[in-house]
Amino acid sequence: MQAEEYNRRGKELVDYITKYLSSIRQRRVIPDVQPGYMRELLPDTAPAEPEDWQSIFDDVEKVIMPGVVHWQSPHMHAFFPNMTSWPSMLVDMLANAIGCVGFTWASSPACTELEMNVMDWLCKALGLPHFFLHYHSDSRGGGIIQGTVSESTLVALLAARKDQIVTLRAQQDHETDDSVLNSKLVAYASDQVHSSVEKAGQIALVKIRFLATDEHLSLRGETLKRAIREDRSRGLVPFLAGWSHFAGAEEGLWLHVDAAYAGSAYLCPELRWSLQGVDFAHSFVFNPAKMMMVQIDCTALWVKDKEKLQQTFAVDPVYLRHENSQTVPDFMNWQIPLSRRFRSLKLWFVMRSFGLTNLQGHIRHAIEMAELLETLIKGEPNFELPAKRHLGLVVFCLKDGNTSTQELLRRLTRCGALYLIPAEIHGKRIIRFVVTSQHTTAEDIRRDWSIISKMACDLLADSRATQTP
Repeated sequence: MQAEEYNRRGKELVDYITKYLSSIRQRRVIPDVQPGYMRELLPDTAPAEPEDWQSIFDDVEKVIMPGVVHWQSPHMHAFFPNMTSWPSMLVDMLANAIGCVGFTWASSPACTELEMNVMDWLCKALGLPHFFLHYHSDSRGGGIIQGTVSESTLVALLAARKDQIVTLRAQQDHETDDSVLNSKLVAYASDQVHSSVEKAGQIALVKIRFLATDEHLSLRGETLKRAIREDRSRGLVPFLAGWSHFAGAEEGLWLHVDAAYAGSAYLCPELRWSLQGVDFAHSFVFNPAKMMMVQIDCTALWVKDKEKLQQTFAVDPVYLRHENSQTVPDFMNWQIPLSRRFRSLKLWFVMRSFGLTNLQGHIRHAIEMAELLETLIKGEPNFELPAKRHLGLVVFCLKDGNTSTQELLRRLTRCGALYLIPAEIHGKRIIRFVVTSQHTTAEDIRRDWSIISKMACDLLADSRATQTP
């Protein structure tokens, strides 16, 4: 394809994306397809000869869009946000064009150095401790962009595990196999923690105790301390407390803070109340895709001591060595994979294109929209709020019970006009509603609540009709 053709097709693609995002409210949020729908739309084998670009591109609407969940829609409320923005999208095209693989500083100096600088920018913007900074005289730590928070959870667990095994080997028989020491380790998390924690434990072959939370769904310090005492009396070695509980630091455990969703909110000083105690943290992670409009993959992870990561993941083949290895980070030694994309570009462009003031305003707006929904729910006698609103997340259920709440969700899913998912709080079935789009308006919230409220009224009416003799 000649340069002129690249230019024309590139403009067509940008125009298509612009039209897609500007008209996304008109699309059904949940696709109306069944498993295997695409099999009938595609040939059995790949084409032997090249096809015309236009015919390929036309198939986006025919083949792809019918099966897409429209995550950027203001009516998408199922999961935490996966936002994007024009600077993030455009600069990802630039990163793909550059096509560097930044495993070492030498493999692309700009890739490593921009990441160090923007991670320091972000650290300061969130109000995190100075020991997470790359460029600070009193810091041994630094930040790195990982793929996902789930990946970062595993990274932190592996680093904490390695650190504890090194300590145990120094205290015991140096010939003891790592697998024997690993079998004694135990980590802690609340029973409300994300499923990625359980997965990390399965991969690392580490015991994780999921501790009961209180009536506010919080893990209390005394509950954690009691579990630590119990396990030590059984000959186990507690080594990590997470995911976001500071009491473990008092017991000498690695403290990992998972602020996947809430982290972006720390851009706003008035929302930093839950950061109290972060000075005890050994690692901290959040996902800018959730509310900072930097699309995946781009997860910010900081560690207090970079040596803990490097002793866990470092490799030293001759073909990856360079003359500056001892003076600059080689981020391949801070992560699980070797290869890494130029992800810091989109973080850099977004922070500069919007500025902290506009990013703060965007986050505050999302919270205001959730507060509006909360007010609407409180005005409906058939509904209740089983837990406090958390930033842009509101959970609700029908007072009629779990069966009615589940049926309401089923009907809402079938209609496809908005997307919600279930959850459970101490045996009570609930519905999650998250503000996920930077374009969500008060009109969108009222529209969605009108659909929910009317469908609930119809459901309850049907239920009462069937119960009438």
